[in-house]
Amino acid sequence: MAESDWDTVTVLRKKGPTAAQAKSKQAITAAQRRGEDLETTKKWSAGQNKQHLVTKNTAKLDRETEELHHDRVPLEVGRVIQLGRQNNGLTQKDLATKINEKPQIIADYESGRAIPSNQVMGKIERAIGLKLRGKEIGQPLEAKPKK
Repeated sequence: MAESDWDTVTVLRKKGPTAAQAKSKQAITAAQRRGEDLETTKKWSAGQNKQHLVTKNTAKLDRETEELHHDRVPLEVGRVIQLGRQNNGLTQKDLATKINEKPQIIADYESGRAIPSNQVMGKIERAIGLKLRGKEIGQPLEAKPKK
């Protein structure tokens, strides 16, 4: 029973410094005094919530200069949407409900303020039965035969 001495303590493993402690200014200077090799790297946009790189200045887009501007729906298309909707006896809200969009989107398309989306344009075309894209704007939409 000589091996079990109650006065001595055996440390099996000592816990190293945490990541925050290892990166502190004191830890770095202590490592430099000991002559250890240090590697420091500057992280790009560290601590910020920047996940995507913005290539165009959004303030310039808002001002809509010649080189940077959003294309809008032509007024001709807005009139065709309005006529087709009225011919079917639909309000803007009814049409929006029919295509699962917000009523404000229909109002924006009719007034020419919307940025065109092929998905929304396709939904509106099918709902009112008139073509909104291409050279034949305002012509009846032909039903394609199912295969």
